[in-house]
Amino acid sequence: MASLNHVDAIIFDLRDNTGGFPGMVALIASYLFDHPEYMYNPREAPTQQSWTQSPVPGNRLADKPVYVLTSAKTISGAEEFCYDLKMLKRATLVGETTRGEAHAGVWHRIDDHFGMGITETRAINPFSKTDWEGTGVEPNVKVNVADALVTAEKLAERILQKK
Repeated sequence: MASLNHVDAIIFDLRDNTGGFPGMVALIASYLFDHPEYMYNPREAPTQQSWTQSPVPGNRLADKPVYVLTSAKTISGAEEFCYDLKMLKRATLVGETTRGEAHAGVWHRIDDHFGMGITETRAINPFSKTDWEGTGVEPNVKVNVADALVTAEKLAERILQKK
């Protein structure tokens, strides 16, 4: 992330990201804030790891514009990243609504031919009182997934020209 300190804006491409872990969400988000921010982890009660480790020493990204590219393939931990940054008004989401897979669970094999997934946790954010299960995370700027990168670049250019 330190190699990005010189950029004028950041674009995260999560259009084909099929998940991740809450710890990684908080780690990457740590670079986007100059103070600790709560990143809701649906898999455990709030702990110290539920907060970003902001400010990160030597980091210069906390004041840079952030864009996140999304699609219907964006799920799970990638959706958590999108949801939290959108809720905190730290990023502009560009693309399509994410798939809507918020609830964490486990897969149980019944026999050689059948299995079932059982939800263990629901990602209800304590601030918004909602999650993205079944509805997905709606982008701030809805565009076709193929146009998301160019759109985000144009949005960033407009903001940077105003500065």
